[in-house]
Amino acid sequence: MRKLKLQELQRPALETFRQMPKVPVRLVLDNIRSGLNVGSAFRTADAFALEGICLCGITAQPPHREILKTAIGATESVAWSYHPSVVELVRQLKQEGYRVLAVEQTDQSISLADLRIEPSEKYALIFGNEVEGVNEEVLSLVDGAVEIPQFGTKHSLNVAVCIGVVTWELVRGAASLG
Repeated sequence: MRKLKLQELQRPALETFRQMPKVPVRLVLDNIRSGLNVGSAFRTADAFALEGICLCGITAQPPHREILKTAIGATESVAWSYHPSVVELVRQLKQEGYRVLAVEQTDQSISLADLRIEPSEKYALIFGNEVEGVNEEVLSLVDGAVEIPQFGTKHSLNVAVCIGVVTWELVRGAASLG
């Protein structure tokens, strides 16, 4: 066994990637305090060729130093936008036909393992503040909530880890339908 060299990975060039069809998923980052977590979200969105990222509230925006540190260039390949109000963004996404899901532990959330992906739907995944989670007002507007099953003593995962896990599961589920 040997590690592959970068050229063997056959990744698309930046302009080719920008023109490629994208997975119809948007990450919505609401009031994320850490630019490092935001940069990690950009890397995840690039890795899975997601449609884009919506940054809301106090969430840092590129070219923030911490974002650039962990994004390692993904801010150039992933489409992103800033929205002062996540509530208004959720309303807009629903009007545009997105199925909006909060990634949060609620009394009505379903396990990520039980999430059924519909191939004809577009998805927006809302990730909330590292301490407070998804805003209560937003929870009243979403189409549902999903949570990652956990078995340890801590009640949550780091938001960047959570973004990676949920995104992989959604993309994997969508790919298995095609």
